[in-house]
Amino acid sequence: MVYVLSKTGQPVMPTKNHTKVRLLLNSGKAKVVNRCPFTIQLTGTCKTFTQEISLGADAGSKHIGLSATTKKNVLFEADITLRNDIVDLLSSRRELRRSRRNRKTRYRKARFLNRVKSLKAGWLAPSVKHKVDSHLTMIAKVHKILPISKIIVEVASFDIQKIKNPDISGVEYQQGEQLNFLNVREYVLFRDGHQCQCCKGKSKDKVLNVHHIESRKTGGNAPNNLITLCETCHDGFHKGTITLPKTIKRGMSFRDASFMGIMRWAFYNKLKEMYQNVSLTYGYITKNTRIKNNLPKEHYIDARCISGNPLAMATGEVFFLKKVRCHNRQIHKCKILKGGIRKRNQAPYEVKGFRLYDYVQWKGTKCFIFGRRTTGRMDLRFLDGTHINASVGFKNIKLLSMRKNYLCELRKVV
Repeated sequence: MVYVLSKTGQPVMPTKNHTKVRLLLNSGKAKVVNRCPFTIQLTGTCKTFTQEISLGADAGSKHIGLSATTKKNVLFEADITLRNDIVDLLSSRRELRRSRRNRKTRYRKARFLNRVKSLKAGWLAPSVKHKVDSHLTMIAKVHKILPISKIIVEVASFDIQKIKNPDISGVEYQQGEQLNFLNVREYVLFRDGHQCQCCKGKSKDKVLNVHHIESRKTGGNAPNNLITLCETCHDGFHKGTITLPKTIKRGMSFRDASFMGIMRWAFYNKLKEMYQNVSLTYGYITKNTRIKNNLPKEHYIDARCISGNPLAMATGEVFFLKKVRCHNRQIHKCKILKGGIRKRNQAPYEVKGFRLYDYVQWKGTKCFIFGRRTTGRMDLRFLDGTHINASVGFKNIKLLSMRKNYLCELRKVV
């Protein structure tokens, strides 16, 4: 499928006639404006005929499914992988700033009520805002190459209290599991019977600590990530002399469900501000449509069902995109070398004319640069991380397109 723009940049109906596209490019009547998805722009005036195109969007915390369809044909389908490292990066930044202040500043005046969320109405956490912005960006990209008539979005709502306790009802929703406890630590000690869950009191140590099963940075301070340990077992675990029983595991994580609960209305409301014909649907309707038409479970197929044309004829080609980090703002590594030397954490902006995530070709294989060395050797991989060659000379690869914030790869699907 080749996507076509008019002379003024407005999208028109795409074409499968590759011969005609080749003739237009060779005669100078069209030019290539994007390689993936392959898009051309006409240099002369033309008649624009458009059909009603419905764009279905399967919103998600880790993946986005998009499908633009007419009543008969699928014009565009994509599976987008979102970033999920923002929470960890913000935690690392907080730790680095705290350590730097301790090194550089003897006293820092206490600050209160200076948080952005208390000053700006409608504020979203950076991790949630990124996901909302990614959804809006991808829908805007499809709008640039296709004349979309309407947008249908699937949003999901999760009852986390019901997942934890299927029998919950009425006023119990307002009470919660930590009712009548002053803090999380007090609740965890009570839940575990004020007994070490490792040695079961055999150490005779009366001092009890609340231990994070996963690090606070990864798992947070939720009760299902905390366990009671005596000080002897707690110190021994961190020194590596004691191992916890295999039965001690972190409980179910509700991070993705929380993301969807927060972002769904923010995403839908912003989408209505940007476009006119926007409507909602729900997951149970999508599931029923998919099962009724005997379709496999994929993000882009769910989006096809959401678009209202589940039986539209597919092209057999799906665009897989991945959002990558734009910049690395950590200048130095945390570990200090001998002599107080701090090794730089940032790689050179450009090595032998190539940047990180550039789209290149090596021996007929199209792939991405996932690593570079100052000697000019490149680590080449596919979009899903599959290794092709970890050390290819820069003279043997050809640059197809410079890196973008969204890496794009076209795959054939059955």
